[in-house]
Amino acid sequence: MRRMLMGLAVVTVCCGAAAAPDANLLAKAEARKAPALALLEKLVNIDSGTFSARGLDDVGAIAAAELKGLGFAIEMLPATPALSKNIVATLDGKGRGRILLVAHMDTVFGDGTAKAHPFRSDGKRAYGPGIMDDKGGIVIGIEALRVLREQGFNDFKRVTVLLNTNEETGSHGSRALIERLSKAHDIVFNLEPGRPADGLVVSRKGSGDIELTVKGKASHAGVAPKQGVNAALEAAHQLVQLSQLGDDAKGTSVNWTVIQGGERSNVIPDQATAQADVRVVQPEEFDRVEKDMRRIAAKQLVPDAKVDIALKRSFPPMPPSPVTDAVARAASDIYAELGRKLTLESSGGAADSSIVFAAGVPTIDGLGIVGGGIHTLEEYAEVDSIAPRIYLLARLIQQFGRWAQLNVQLPR
Repeated sequence: MRRMLMGLAVVTVCCGAAAAPDANLLAKAEARKAPALALLEKLVNIDSGTFSARGLDDVGAIAAAELKGLGFAIEMLPATPALSKNIVATLDGKGRGRILLVAHMDTVFGDGTAKAHPFRSDGKRAYGPGIMDDKGGIVIGIEALRVLREQGFNDFKRVTVLLNTNEETGSHGSRALIERLSKAHDIVFNLEPGRPADGLVVSRKGSGDIELTVKGKASHAGVAPKQGVNAALEAAHQLVQLSQLGDDAKGTSVNWTVIQGGERSNVIPDQATAQADVRVVQPEEFDRVEKDMRRIAAKQLVPDAKVDIALKRSFPPMPPSPVTDAVARAASDIYAELGRKLTLESSGGAADSSIVFAAGVPTIDGLGIVGGGIHTLEEYAEVDSIAPRIYLLARLIQQFGRWAQLNVQLPR
């Protein structure tokens, strides 16, 4: 059964009793719980912040070796301006569906974090920097592909795995690659972390950054303060007046998160910088924010200061879509085989799935390990989510690899 939505043919999921699980596949997924935790520990104990080239190389080498052992051909592709290379792994089968799995190797944590806060587990939760975002996603992807290989499943045309090195800073070094690979596949499964309520993400806000730079003139703060031009004072003025750029009714937020200025208390600062995090639901809000910020920034408190302001756009929004909803219902039916229920959520966070969606390719997000505390030192993964998430991803790959058997026209 099929229907056309937004020009794409997708599976229509009908209501009814949950199907029985694939007992063999489930047993294999449960058997991989301990090995998956061991692999996760190995990855978590390597610092791989976006700017840690060595750590990203080390994580990439481990992941590439695992995928190569599963029969994948490995490519290492530049990710300028990122410091390390993206990994693209491909495996051809005998079916029709072309499936892309996307995860990222970089974290928000700096060098030394893994040593100070190494992997630990209390049996119910495992902790460590980047454990759910997104090293857990890498592990779920590898283990789902492993159990399918053990079953001899090859009813797909191609499965590709993309491991990105710079998602946490906007995927600027990987955007073109993500778009190209997405358009060469029929569906994309993003292995970002599962939500704490055991959910998937069906829509996301777009993201960007405002960068403010103020230049002034230094002088002695006690002897000749009026001879200086206080860049920090002007920056503070700008932050206050620009703090109203958001629009709650439209889901737009603008939050100033970083400010720097001056080096000594007895010197009028000659420069200051600030950054704001921008999130939008509606793409046109980027244009509105950019227009308004320039108009507002022209109103200076310190006339002789030089103010420069720019909006850097990162991820586009991933709005609600009937196509995404249909794929989510297919995932929900699979999870119901285990007697489990997926929550379907929207997120203020941004991810590579937004780039996929903008490229016009069906995608679903949040298929990685379930956890919480994202981007904090208390980030954790739910140990008991490992087997169900391996099963869910493996069954999705089975289902969407068999386009012909589902009587689903390949989306283009």
